[in-house]
Amino acid sequence: MEDPVIAEQLEQFETVSDEIVKNVTGRAAASGEGLALAYFSLFMMATVPIFWGSFRSVVYHRTSKENGEKVEKMTTKDVYMFPLMASAMLFGIYCVVKYLSAEHLNLVVGSYFFVVGTLALTAILRPVVGMIPGSQLLLENDLYHMKFNKGTMIYFEVKFDLLHIVALVVSAAFGVWYLLKKHWLANNLFGLAFSVNGIEMISLGSVKNGCILLSLLFFYDIFWVFGTEVMVMVAKNLDAPIKVLFPMDFFEKGVFGSNFAMLGLGDIVLPGVFIALLLRYDLSKGEGSHFYFYAAFASYILGLAVTIGILTVFNAAQPALLYLVPACVGIPLLISLVKGDFASLIAYDEECDEEEEKKEN
Repeated sequence: MEDPVIAEQLEQFETVSDEIVKNVTGRAAASGEGLALAYFSLFMMATVPIFWGSFRSVVYHRTSKENGEKVEKMTTKDVYMFPLMASAMLFGIYCVVKYLSAEHLNLVVGSYFFVVGTLALTAILRPVVGMIPGSQLLLENDLYHMKFNKGTMIYFEVKFDLLHIVALVVSAAFGVWYLLKKHWLANNLFGLAFSVNGIEMISLGSVKNGCILLSLLFFYDIFWVFGTEVMVMVAKNLDAPIKVLFPMDFFEKGVFGSNFAMLGLGDIVLPGVFIALLLRYDLSKGEGSHFYFYAAFASYILGLAVTIGILTVFNAAQPALLYLVPACVGIPLLISLVKGDFASLIAYDEECDEEEEKKEN
C-alpha cells in the first residue's frame, strides 16, 4: 500500500519540476508521447506541402507558358534585398509587440490573414471540390472573367468557375472559424495552404539565386534566434498563421491543448521553393529522372530530423535554417560534384531555359 505522505511529496515534486521547466523554456513540460506526436505532426506538415507543392509548381509553370502568362521570378537584386526586408519587417513587428499593443496588431493581422487565407485555401480546395462525384454535372464549368483595367493597362484580372465559388464559400467558413476562435487547426489549414501555394508559385529564377538566398537566410535565422529575443517573441505573440502548431498536451486535452510545438512557415516554404526548382531542373533535362529533387527532399528530411532532435535535447528555440540550409543546398551540390553535373546544375536559369524553348519553337 502506497504511503500517502510519500505520494503527496512526489506530486509536489512533479508540480515544482514542471514549473521549473516552464520558467526556463517558456512552456509547460510535456510527456514523451506528447512530444513524439507533436514533432511527428510538425514533420508531416512540413514535408507533405513541399512534396505536393513541388509537383504543383511544375503544372503551374507549364500552364502559365501554354497560356502565354509570365511567371514572376526573383532577380539577383530581389535575392539580396529579401533578408534585409524580412529583417526590417520582423523588427517592426517586434517593436509593436513589445512597446505598443500585440492585441491591436493581432486584430489587424488576423483580418488580413482571414482574406488572404481564404483565397489561398480556395486554390487548394478547388480541385478537391471538382473530385466530388457529380460535382461536374451539378455545376457548369464555364469560366467567368473579372477584369479591372484602364485602356490596355490591366490592373486586376481573375478567372473563375462555379467550383471556385463553392470552394470559396467553404474556405470562408474556415476563415470565420479562424477569425473568431483562432483555433490551431484553423491556423494550420491556412498555414498549409500558404505553404503549398508559395512553393507552387514562387520562382527563384535560377539555382544560383536559390543558393545565395538560402545562404543569406542561414545567417539571418541564426542572428535573429540566437543573437536576439526578436524571432522568439514575435513567434509567440503574433497570433497569425505564419507557423504550424501541434499541442504537446494532445493526449491530455485533445484538440483543446494549449502547450504548442511550432514550426515557422519560412522553414517550410523557403527550402521548399529551392527543392521545387530542382524538380523543374530535373525535368528540363528531358531524361525522365527526378534525381536531384529526391536528393534535396531527402536532405530536407534529414535536416528537419536533426532540427527536431536538437530541439528535443536542448528544449530551446532553434533556428531551423541552421540545419536545413546545409542539408538542402550542400548535399545536392556535393552529389552534383560527384556525378559531374555541378556546372549544369549551378548554371540552370529558368529565364534562359524559356528563351531557348522559344527559339526552338
